[in-house]
Amino acid sequence: MRIDIHAERCIGSGVCALIAPELFDQRDDDGVVVLLDPDPAPEQQENAYEAATRCPASVIEIHEEG
Repeated sequence: MRIDIHAERCIGSGVCALIAPELFDQRDDDGVVVLLDPDPAPEQQENAYEAATRCPASVIEIHEEG
């Protein structure tokens, strides 16, 4: 799995950081998403999918490798 973000579309809701704080953070000045780890460990992948699904701006893109 690989995660990409489209920060230019981010509305700063913070859903991603609440669901998967090990993968996502937010900039202090405007709340825009910051990707902490584009290659999550297997035990983090469920949270990555949930964050992508629940993001109101569809900022998070999940790519399956292989």
